[in-house]
Amino acid sequence: MDALLAFLTVFTHPELLLLVGLGTFAGVYVGAIPGLSVTMAVSILISFTFSWDVLPAISLMIGIYMGGVYGGSRTAILLNIPGAPSAIATAMDGYPMAQRGEAGQAIGVTTVMSFFGGLIGIAVLALAAPAVSDFALSFQPRDYMLLAILGILLVGSLSTGSLVKGIFSGSLGLAIGAVGLDPLTFTERFTFGVPLLQGGISFIAVMIGMFGVSEALIQLQHVNSAAVRQKIDRIVPSWDTVKKHLPLSMQTSFIGVIIGALPGTGGDIAALMAYDHAKRVTKKPSRPFGKGAIEGLVAPETANNAAVGGAFIPMMTLGIPGDAVTAIMIGALFIHGLNPGPMLMVTQPDMFWVIVGALVTANAFMLLFGLTGIRLFTKIVELPRAVLIPLIMLLSIVGAYAVNNSVTDVYWMLGFGVFGYFMRHYGYPLGPVILGVILSRLLDDNWRRAIISDREDLGAFFHGILTSPLSLVLTVAVVLIFLSQTPLWRAAIGRLGQRRHRHAAG
Repeated sequence: MDALLAFLTVFTHPELLLLVGLGTFAGVYVGAIPGLSVTMAVSILISFTFSWDVLPAISLMIGIYMGGVYGGSRTAILLNIPGAPSAIATAMDGYPMAQRGEAGQAIGVTTVMSFFGGLIGIAVLALAAPAVSDFALSFQPRDYMLLAILGILLVGSLSTGSLVKGIFSGSLGLAIGAVGLDPLTFTERFTFGVPLLQGGISFIAVMIGMFGVSEALIQLQHVNSAAVRQKIDRIVPSWDTVKKHLPLSMQTSFIGVIIGALPGTGGDIAALMAYDHAKRVTKKPSRPFGKGAIEGLVAPETANNAAVGGAFIPMMTLGIPGDAVTAIMIGALFIHGLNPGPMLMVTQPDMFWVIVGALVTANAFMLLFGLTGIRLFTKIVELPRAVLIPLIMLLSIVGAYAVNNSVTDVYWMLGFGVFGYFMRHYGYPLGPVILGVILSRLLDDNWRRAIISDREDLGAFFHGILTSPLSLVLTVAVVLIFLSQTPLWRAAIGRLGQRRHRHAAG
């Protein structure tokens, strides 16, 4: 009964309900603007809310977090500019749908599936947080390294054309992510003696340039073409559509929860892994992936929103942040005299259920705000290209500058935009570049930690992989996915399918 009353606190206090709603509304639109990250918004809130009571402060932050994760899909679908890293996979099929005049349908699907993924993540947080946190704690540095390698192998799924071009793009992303000072030895890497490169290259600048500026340059080739008229007669997806994709959304939601619960990963990796999973298990997609498949929206959007609940699991049960936003929230709770972790669950269990209730409320508001204003949003795509191209450039410049208030990041953004334009012109995919940048630090840091923990003994390192069930499972997954990318494996699977078809016909 105490847990139920704590859970209903947000619903029964108009002030908290209003703050969650305002936070979610603000989060949707902050997430939709490239460069204005949820992490930035929540960190700024700390300076405004440190004098508040803890419940209003945490309610507002949770609303912004939940709304912001969803909001990144808006510009990804409409302009091919992901508002957040977790929306990169959404752009791959959402933008082609907008180019067909189906932006309203795409936003409706992402909204409903984001709501569903959020519910799954919150349900796992409420019912199985200790079990999931124990599983997350079992990950050693070598397991994170194997997870990063597993992620790098997604280049096959993100490459719609040549696998060789995809591998080149992924390797380029790894190299970009390695620029700067070595995190352990502070040795300069790929800086070429230029002091500005010692701090590395902003991932946001690379992402906005590759997707936003390159899109503006491509649109210049069709500046006199008529805008695509959007069909918005049906926004909310039909029950048949939801039911058809329910199994996939369940699978990718659990991927999102697990990845979100691993400290240092987050919704961006979860969304990309879910997209790869959808490509592997979907036998008959609505359209080819990369050409407007609804499954390409369902998978990443359920996963990145489920990762929100996953990120709260280690935060609430162990005091370990699941991602950057929950790290800031831990700081906010400390400011208000609370100590997240096992003792919080013992001394103040009501706080756990208040947070769960706030997450449920924010998820409901996200559905409400996500399904409103779509007609207005889709008008963006219908703007004349003479207006749309400057708008894309303006958003890109503001987004790149807002990350570090640095003009240098704007120059990087413009440079990578031109480079991304030529990559697209010659058929090189951009997704693997961003994937490489995301995973570069995860791979680098955890390889270093793993080998140092084994005293730089490769024999001990491989012995640890063979004797750890988790490491062994991840290694087998890496090998199988690697083999599935090779032409020989694909040819063998194709011949096996033909034999089964002939046998069934006979």
